[in-house]
Amino acid sequence: MNLKFFLFVTAFMLFVQNTYADASANAAQAGSAFGGLMPLLIIFIFFYLFLIRPQQKQRKEHEKMLNDLKKDDKIITSGGLYATVVSVNADVVEAKISDNVRVKIIKSTISSVITKNDVVTPEIVKK
Repeated sequence: MNLKFFLFVTAFMLFVQNTYADASANAAQAGSAFGGLMPLLIIFIFFYLFLIRPQQKQRKEHEKMLNDLKKDDKIITSGGLYATVVSVNADVVEAKISDNVRVKIIKSTISSVITKNDVVTPEIVKK
């Protein structure tokens, strides 16, 4: 997890705790249970909006990308291999890495599809 994000969440939780500490103490004396649940509710809403929902959206986009795979698509696997799709089966993709070298790849290990707009150029290091 990103350190800046962790520090932000920690600061946010402390802010919520300090803001509602007096209110929850007074509410506990008055017998109201809702005042004590308010900080937890705010934290849950925060986590849903900034962590859970974007992750679900990203997963749906990845599943759509995998379902749209077709022959001659250029792909990058999670291991970093560049390949060209030869055939697509249910959960397995046969891909060509180079001439006369074909491998079977599980669909879920494909990280991205290279489109015509993406330019893949090797990095040139000058000494």
